[in-house]
Amino acid sequence: MNERFGACGARLRAALRLLGLPLLLALHALVPAAVAGERITVAAASDLKFALDEIVADFRRAHPEGTVDVVYGSSGKFATQIRQGGPFDLYFSADIAYPRALEAEGLALGPTRPYAVGRIVLWSRSRDASALRLQDLADPAIGRIAIANPRHAPYGKRAEEALRAAGVWEAVQPRLVQGENIAQTAQFVQTGNATVGIIALSLALNPALAAQGGHHLIDAALHAPLEQGFILTRKAEGKVLAAAFADYIGTEAARAVLRRYGFELPPD
Repeated sequence: MNERFGACGARLRAALRLLGLPLLLALHALVPAAVAGERITVAAASDLKFALDEIVADFRRAHPEGTVDVVYGSSGKFATQIRQGGPFDLYFSADIAYPRALEAEGLALGPTRPYAVGRIVLWSRSRDASALRLQDLADPAIGRIAIANPRHAPYGKRAEEALRAAGVWEAVQPRLVQGENIAQTAQFVQTGNATVGIIALSLALNPALAAQGGHHLIDAALHAPLEQGFILTRKAEGKVLAAAFADYIGTEAARAVLRRYGFELPPD
């Protein structure tokens, strides 16, 4: 957490307990003035595309005086860009190991915050994926299979782990097509460049994808957990809007959106 913002928040909560709701309303009225004109950029893993779009839209309604821009992509590539001075105020990774590494390197304001645990699914636009199992992918008649690039995309890494655990990794290798991130992987299936894909449950639950082909939830025991976390980067220092958005992720409203997209959540 932004230490300055966190300390102010603690003092504010203590004061409010003593002085009550009228003062709470008066102080909240000061927040818009504090963030007026601020602009922040959020780098987020592609599995968050639909959920975070909703969360940001809700946050913008509460803070119309500031601007929140979001870019989606591969968690590993964003981590590299932040090390190279990338212009991101917050970084939401699909693998908590990336923000923890940045934190250890002194590139974060405060500790890494866990926000969700993701799941992977089999999804197809042209077949009933709910009837598919990983072992079925060994059949060449299935055609091409899309996964995210395991070298820098956490969902791709977990897909590889699951395929290996199911004993079909060697059999599917010649038919794999790899997306730069999990959103591009889903696009490969949507556009017919692959018959089936291993994608994020959060994408498969989007109404546009859910209406096509269904999905099969892959057993979480077949791969390491997709524990996800975020940080405020050093770029966010002194930005009240960035700290406010970081705190908003922990609200029940934001958590409800994440749950609706199939994420498991850390305790409050």
